Amino acid sequence: MSTQPANPLQRVRRGCCVLGAVAALAVAGCSSGRQATGNERAAAYNAQLGMAYLHQGDLALAKEKLERALASGRTDEGVRHFEEAAHNALYRTPEAAYTNAGVCLRAAKRDEEARKNFRQALQLRPNFAEAAFQLGDLEFQRGKLTDARAQIDTFLGSFEATPDLLLLGVRVTRAQGDRMAAERFARRLRVDFPGSDQARTLAELDRNRG
Repeated sequence: MSTQPANPLQRVRRGCCVLGAVAALAVAGCSSGRQATGNERAAAYNAQLGMAYLHQGDLALAKEKLERALASGRTDEGVRHFEEAAHNALYRTPEAAYTNAGVCLRAAKRDEEARKNFRQALQLRPNFAEAAFQLGDLEFQRGKLTDARAQIDTFLGSFEATPDLLLLGVRVTRAQGDRMAAERFARRLRVDFPGSDQARTLAELDRNRG
């Protein structure tokens, strides 16, 4: 499979998985009887700000804060904290926690575990577009085009489209050689989300195809 441009939100999503680990660092510093270092406190603060901006839809600020929070790749710790949040009755968006755990696991190339988390998120909230995208993209990157296409079609058949899912639809259907379906996805992306990063990525893909 040819190398493709990085998804514009990819680094933001990678940053999401740091939240559990970064917060754990600060908490661990207190619970172990030592004072958290300045770097740990700053990382936890930036992670919290980043997640807040992400939930508000301010992707630019979310990206900035989450990148500042990036530290060591403590996957197991991050996943554990997200899954604990998902099981906490006081946490109102368990589907987001499962999805973030899945993103952490994808980054660690633990795809089967990631898949389970994305499916769990969709069971809790079938219209959660981020989990649908992550699951479809996971299948696409593994070369399972039929499964990726089914995930995209199933979601878009019932819920509102997102730029991520439409761009993924273009990539999957082009890889399948389904030119008509690819053009339908591309047209929806250009018309419904003309100023999006995904529309610009599509234009770059088209230029590179020559």
